[in-house]
Amino acid sequence: MSEANAIHGPVAHQFDTLEQQRHAGELGMWTFLATEVMFFGGVFLAYTLYRMEHEAVFAEASGKMDLRLGTINTAVLLCSSLTMALAVHAAETARRAMLVACLTATIVLGGAFLGIKFTEYYHKYEERLIPFFGLPFEYEGPQPDQAAMFFDLYFIMTGIHALHMIIGLGLLAVLLVKAVRGGLLGDYSSPVHVSGLYWHFVDIVWVFLFPFLYLIGARQGP
Repeated sequence: MSEANAIHGPVAHQFDTLEQQRHAGELGMWTFLATEVMFFGGVFLAYTLYRMEHEAVFAEASGKMDLRLGTINTAVLLCSSLTMALAVHAAETARRAMLVACLTATIVLGGAFLGIKFTEYYHKYEERLIPFFGLPFEYEGPQPDQAAMFFDLYFIMTGIHALHMIIGLGLLAVLLVKAVRGGLLGDYSSPVHVSGLYWHFVDIVWVFLFPFLYLIGARQGP
């Protein structure tokens, strides 16, 4: 094994060239993301059907969301997409210091997003708006049973998204360790690019979740 391969990672035995390995990795990630689109599509479809049936109740329940924290989290996640894109560019142009800095920034922003989200969860616990695990659910509004469905979907959808965020942070932590050691640069930057695709996908999912869960109450008249 050459010194370069020892640092950056060798070509796997099933591939003839590094380029072939890179293309296979990208194809694998796009295939995985296609399955994720179908998965999240099913969840969004369920939400849409229930919302169409109970639109007024869902709009009323949406007013219980913390729009300020949701907006801050959206800005945080969009900034993390920028730093991730810069990390990919730094890896492809073999700029190690910039790669380390951008990966670190992305991890910090992703951690901040989760921190804010878990703060929101705690607020919902204090407000007694968690309708499962035997916790008391006290909704001051019309049709509490239908409102409970909104909160069920809120926790399911944002919980699944948070899980994907945690997985993404794990991937970025591995990349950061390799980048600090001098890897993932130039021709060996494919893992950064592939992980960036995953991170951007998770960000896009939130871009849909935010208006679905936080902004529908704005349409509700007095």
